Amino acid sequence: MDIDASCSLVLYGKSSVETDTATRLKNNNVLKLPDNSKVSIFLQSEIKNLVRDDDSSFNLSLFMNSISTHRFGRFLIWSPYLSSTHDVVSHNFSEIPVGSVCVSDIQLKGRGRTKNVWESPKGCLMYSFTLEMEDGRVVPLIQYVVSLAVTEAVKDVCDKKGLSYNDVKIKWPNDLYLNGLKIGGILCTSTYRSRKFLVSVGVGLNVDNEQPTTCLNAVLKDVCPPSNLLKREEILGAFFKKFENFFDLFMEQGFKSLEELYYRTWLHSGQRVIAEEKNEDQVVQNVVTIQVG
Repeated sequence: MDIDASCSLVLYGKSSVETDTATRLKNNNVLKLPDNSKVSIFLQSEIKNLVRDDDSSFNLSLFMNSISTHRFGRFLIWSPYLSSTHDVVSHNFSEIPVGSVCVSDIQLKGRGRTKNVWESPKGCLMYSFTLEMEDGRVVPLIQYVVSLAVTEAVKDVCDKKGLSYNDVKIKWPNDLYLNGLKIGGILCTSTYRSRKFLVSVGVGLNVDNEQPTTCLNAVLKDVCPPSNLLKREEILGAFFKKFENFFDLFMEQGFKSLEELYYRTWLHSGQRVIAEEKNEDQVVQNVVTIQVG
């Protein structure tokens, strides 16, 4: 099957319920892109012949087999080439199940804070997913829950593979760092409709591309065989398991239930910074150390 990678969406469900949803969405052709460009929709069963020689495509079956959640990640939208996964889920929020995830191998217009836009190449884990919240006061905190779930997912996959943990840290408010270099980030946007906040969460994590800074596997490739390096599909499956657990705790008990774990992963603990204090017409600078507790 010849698929135009620039405007193709492949739908894949974990169970018969999500598979029926995929079939309905394809038959009704309701998924759109913000620029109204043409979209071709395929079911996972229709792309068996779409295999790249370099095996760089996201392995849909490997990911879906790793999913053990009840809500998140069970409905997958995959594209080999997209402008933005975030645009896909936010633009089609009302059409797709809550908890759906969109993944792309290459992203041309990845989105960040302050409307930053960049190209995300092969080797990066780029995905966006949806969730709903009712209390607008805690919506801004969801980015911290997501950041924590990413770092814990990497740790979980490393543990299962018997690898030394890549010490991924959270740089406030939503960046991910490894050995002092940025390897990822989180973007959360929301709209309010029918007394609910519709939240679209975007995550970018450099798993296997050492440019422009470093990646997770760069630290591991000298100590383990290529077959045992981290895979995007495994990290994403572990992420949704962690996130679903953290999200439930967060909604039931607040962020306090995750605070201790978050601060252990916080890049800023123990850092020395300059704090400015204005006293009348003078500005006094003091060097202080960030302490948590």
